[in-house]
Amino acid sequence: MKLDSFDRKIIDILAVEGRISVTSLADRIGLSKSPTQTRLKKLEEEGVIRGYRASFDSIRLGRAYVSFVEVKLQDTRERALAEFNAAVLTVPEIEECHMIAGRFDYLLKVRTDGMQGYRGVLAERISTLPYVSHTSTWVAMQSIKESGQATEPPSS
Repeated sequence: MKLDSFDRKIIDILAVEGRISVTSLADRIGLSKSPTQTRLKKLEEEGVIRGYRASFDSIRLGRAYVSFVEVKLQDTRERALAEFNAAVLTVPEIEECHMIAGRFDYLLKVRTDGMQGYRGVLAERISTLPYVSHTSTWVAMQSIKESGQATEPPSS
């Protein structure tokens, strides 16, 4: 599907305001309600918009501690990758998982309540995932932007 400037505006607005009404969305992109609704439906049908979800404040949920974990596997054949991928999906503290081309195989974004919580997740969950041979952790000191949005207002 080829996206034009109206489609891109719709996507940009929805990325920040997923619950905006079609009428307000139409006003913001400069079209009437009916063509905006048609475009929105087509973006959904084509899979450009995969769904809508709530965004949560991780600090208020007690999950403010963010770590990035480099994972090196002992085996990178397709079967091993598939088993690792499936197992990662079962660990709720792993917020993101990306296969990497480089000196390690995967980069995980892990969110916990603190260092003790992270140590438990690393020891009991991540290190026991299939084929894991080595991990290295990077601790985030502050989150500035996540999921395309600023995590807190800029300081003046």
